[in-house]
Amino acid sequence: MQDRIKRLFHSTASRNGSYSIGAIVLVIAIVIVVNLIAGQLPEKVKRIDISDNRIYDISDKSKNILKKLDTEITFKIFAEKEETDERIKTFINKYASLSDKIAVEWIDPVLHPSELSANNVESDTVLISCKDTQKSTTVAFGDIIVSDESSYYMTGSVSDTQFDGEGQFTSAVNYVTDDVARKVYYTTGHGEDTFSSSVSDLLGKNNMEEEELNLIMTGKIPEDCSLLILNGPTSDITVEEKETITSYLASGGKVFLLLGDSQGDTPNLNGLMKDYGMEQEEGYIADMQRSYQGNYYYIFPELDASSGLTEGMSSDMVMLVNAHGMNMADPVRDTITTTPFMSTSSDGYAVTEEDQKQGTYTLGAVATETVDDEEARFTVISAGTLIDSQVTDAFSTLENLTLFSNAVAANYDDMENVAIEPKSLEVTYNTMQHAGVISIAVIFGIPLVILLYGFLRWLKRRKA
Repeated sequence: MQDRIKRLFHSTASRNGSYSIGAIVLVIAIVIVVNLIAGQLPEKVKRIDISDNRIYDISDKSKNILKKLDTEITFKIFAEKEETDERIKTFINKYASLSDKIAVEWIDPVLHPSELSANNVESDTVLISCKDTQKSTTVAFGDIIVSDESSYYMTGSVSDTQFDGEGQFTSAVNYVTDDVARKVYYTTGHGEDTFSSSVSDLLGKNNMEEEELNLIMTGKIPEDCSLLILNGPTSDITVEEKETITSYLASGGKVFLLLGDSQGDTPNLNGLMKDYGMEQEEGYIADMQRSYQGNYYYIFPELDASSGLTEGMSSDMVMLVNAHGMNMADPVRDTITTTPFMSTSSDGYAVTEEDQKQGTYTLGAVATETVDDEEARFTVISAGTLIDSQVTDAFSTLENLTLFSNAVAANYDDMENVAIEPKSLEVTYNTMQHAGVISIAVIFGIPLVILLYGFLRWLKRRKA
């Protein structure tokens, strides 16, 4: 009997079975080890974003801000963690992992309802606070995943349209760590365009407060004005307004002019521009080389990267519609330096009813002057359509708003443009594990198991 049992264990079938059991045990052990190792890796490298629009990718701009953090930040999340959208949870983990200065705390409002009133927040809200500055702000889940409520009336359901995790959190971190107040005034009374919600959101993300100003009524620019914006005036400013703006610039002020579709002559605006080395050309500008599908008044300007205003732009996709052109001239004082940063190609044309004048025309320029250790700055862009929602919303790939945000931020020595646009959710994202994020353990574990299995199969055949 003992001999029969020995022969059984030395048979081919027995040996094959032993190899199979051994292989299974070894594969399971390796998978466990790989997952244990992967579990110890930082969140920022542990999972890989495979979502359609890279909604979990975090820009270098945010990474640099988080890297330079020198004060403790707390993210208190008032929500039921298990019920929170996976996209929000995943993004918070990835974002917080980029800085050891950020602490994340989940507070269940169902178990601790008094915490809502104690912190003056509502459910499904992130409270971002800084102990050193004693400043705090909130980000609602509805601001992270933006929904189109109107779609309910068409489809019977509300669709998610944008993911704005990075933009909201980076703006909040910048706000609670920054103790500088910035007030932007925009003029009224000359047919100016109002800011679109997108522009107001970008200014808000840069922690800038905006307020309207009627210079005809007030006769002066408020002392707390850090930037004066004239957004597409369609009629001329008065002589008194020109004098007020000139005095403001002469004392180190900052002015941003976006030219509008004027209904008549604008000698005072033209005079202000000419004082600072910019002379407006008559007519509208067409470009035979850099236009949108043969629409010569839909221009893609040439941008000067050395100006620093293209930072954070992945392309030169900026469009101006019905732009006016400018030529550089001698400013009224030698202390003024005027630098173009945006222009047509050499095939640009200034078109009027009577003439078509070919040339290279400036479409954006900045004039600077040092006044008592303060830098006065006068920025002119030759078309208000740069920030017109009818343009920026119709062409989602345009970087008009990024250029505008950079041009605004350039007025401040101590300010970095932290306005980050939301990512679109119009196309579906891959929901494979963690809402579009796949574990690095899976990525490395599966190929390793396959290779090991193949090796054991080869070894078994050789033994046989």
